Amino acid sequence: MKFSKLLLATMIIQGSLMSAVIKHIKIDDIKVPVIFEEQKSLPTLNLQLVFQDSGYIQDKEKNGLVSLSSKLLNEGTKDLGSTKFAQKLEENAISLSTSNGFETFVIELSNIKDVSNKSIDLLTQLLSSPNYSDNVLDKLKTIQIGALKRKENDFDYTARNLLKSTLFENTSLQNPSSGTIDSISKIKLDDIKEFLNETLVLNKLIIVAGGDFDYEEFKKLIKPLLKTLKKGEKPSLDKIKFKSKQKEEIVLKDTQQAYIYFGSSYDVETKDKDSYMAKVASFILGGSGFGSRLMEEIRVKRGLAYSAYGYISVNKSHSYFTGYLQTKNETANEAKELVASIVKDFVKKGVTAEELEAAKNFLTGSEPLRSETLAQRLNRAFTLYYRGLPTDYSKKELEKIQNLKVEDLNEYIKSHDEINKLTFAIVRK
Repeated sequence: MKFSKLLLATMIIQGSLMSAVIKHIKIDDIKVPVIFEEQKSLPTLNLQLVFQDSGYIQDKEKNGLVSLSSKLLNEGTKDLGSTKFAQKLEENAISLSTSNGFETFVIELSNIKDVSNKSIDLLTQLLSSPNYSDNVLDKLKTIQIGALKRKENDFDYTARNLLKSTLFENTSLQNPSSGTIDSISKIKLDDIKEFLNETLVLNKLIIVAGGDFDYEEFKKLIKPLLKTLKKGEKPSLDKIKFKSKQKEEIVLKDTQQAYIYFGSSYDVETKDKDSYMAKVASFILGGSGFGSRLMEEIRVKRGLAYSAYGYISVNKSHSYFTGYLQTKNETANEAKELVASIVKDFVKKGVTAEELEAAKNFLTGSEPLRSETLAQRLNRAFTLYYRGLPTDYSKKELEKIQNLKVEDLNEYIKSHDEINKLTFAIVRK
């Protein structure tokens, strides 16, 4: 215990020396939030433009639209095209890419400091005039459809999407982020134009940046780019509400293994005062690898699977419990019933004092490894800001974990019996 408290104190001191700050850049009447950290050790710029409420939650009936849109932004500008634009990036050792998650659309830029003006200029050109072309779209659709066809024999992919379609039925989470062969074939260039015009706007933007710049220097660098963006509509991320059911869906394939994915609803919000207990419970149940309940019972004691995982995912728009394992076809039913039994026993009896102490030691001891690099610290600062949590939340969370009593954790676990309503998606022979 003395060691843990000393380590926690050391981390708090480190956090006060190296941490991102929250600023704002005003463009007309809009204050664009900036998460910024100065780091002089390397002469670089690291920049992310994160657009809120703009991930594949916006696909709606056009499944795969956001994924295709992000890929089109990786195809250069209308004037230069993909090849010449890529050459300009390569000549200056500039990395520029676009990606998307469920809730966000992200443009990432990195370069050495000396070419920062050129890199921002190229990014400005890209946002002002993407390579809108039917030929480019046809190429991207061909690549995407080819990838989806190859995934028809990826049984992990099949089982994962089967779980999503069942667990999140009738919500924007039910469809695969990369779309389907049918939905991709129907997407038009005007669909992508409309999405990007509504997405690449100031009101949805959060800037995440760091490197060998002081803040005023960075502000001067980025402001001309921001002035080219439209005001746009403010984000309005809807909470996705669903209730899992004890249900099983099976797809039969010619496979040597059974692929078992499972999940349930888990009623916790990012701002809940007790959400740190979900983190600890998740770690003990299935998130810690060897030593977790799922791994110990399924692999170590019974040898039913090489690995078995389960974790609670807490997001701004939704939260849930999910996990997976592979086993022999002939032991699929046994493994499935065992997962349900382990989860039920976990809710009923909770954790032991030894399990809690081990979780505390790992979560506290590994904390410095999660804030070693600039990228890690910026990512953490963004996550906290995005979820509406204070900048010192991580330190306070660790203090709460260290002071957590086993009876309080078990009471919390028992209060979330919704996790018992497990939905299973199984691909087997």
